[in-house]
Amino acid sequence: MEIKPKRGFDRADRDDFTGSALLRLKTAREELKWLLDRGYSMDTAATFTGNHHSLTARQRNAMKRSVSSTNDLKKRLKKLITPDEIRGREVLVDGFNIIITLETALSGSLLILCGDGVIRDLAGLRGTYHLIPQTDIAIGLLLQSLEITGASSARIYLDAPVSNSGRLRDRIIETSSSCHLPVEVILADDTDKAIEGKANIITGDSILLDSCASWVNLTRDIIMRSVEDLFIADLSE
Repeated sequence: MEIKPKRGFDRADRDDFTGSALLRLKTAREELKWLLDRGYSMDTAATFTGNHHSLTARQRNAMKRSVSSTNDLKKRLKKLITPDEIRGREVLVDGFNIIITLETALSGSLLILCGDGVIRDLAGLRGTYHLIPQTDIAIGLLLQSLEITGASSARIYLDAPVSNSGRLRDRIIETSSSCHLPVEVILADDTDKAIEGKANIITGDSILLDSCASWVNLTRDIIMRSVEDLFIADLSE
């Protein structure tokens, strides 16, 4: 029997992100936030907190991805707009960021509900990417959701240096041919630089959320509405 690949799957997650392990991680997260609010750098504070609670590398990554200082969080949430507010507007989509998170959700792998309300994955990209059976479903869910919002058009950015970015672009274009929404897929040298400072962006990337003019938490809406059998560790506020 063929075994389907699972994006972001780790056998240890069911032990490290449930029960008493999750409670310990939540405590560590709150302590990290306390340190960030008092001016400590993320790396210094996360190392100290992770060592104190004997967290695994994956738990530390989840802790760091889930938290920001109170001040940064307030600024980020001030720029959050609802899906209804992008009706009639062009949206800019951080393609790999969104599609990989959706693939992870569809794989039943670990997701993190973070302090800013964003659902993030721990799959990581690291310059390599391969299409998997869940990719087409993820693309379909993204495009369908964009149509539902009534956005006027979508520009989906993919990092050109990442392996198979061209194949993913072709797959998105092929799928979008049956949509009523005009879709442009752009292979960018650096997606972050292409999108930073812009309005109506769709991403879960913390750096982009801090630099943008406005953003939509569309990935969470898609996941909660369309994906079953989710494995979410709640590290929200």
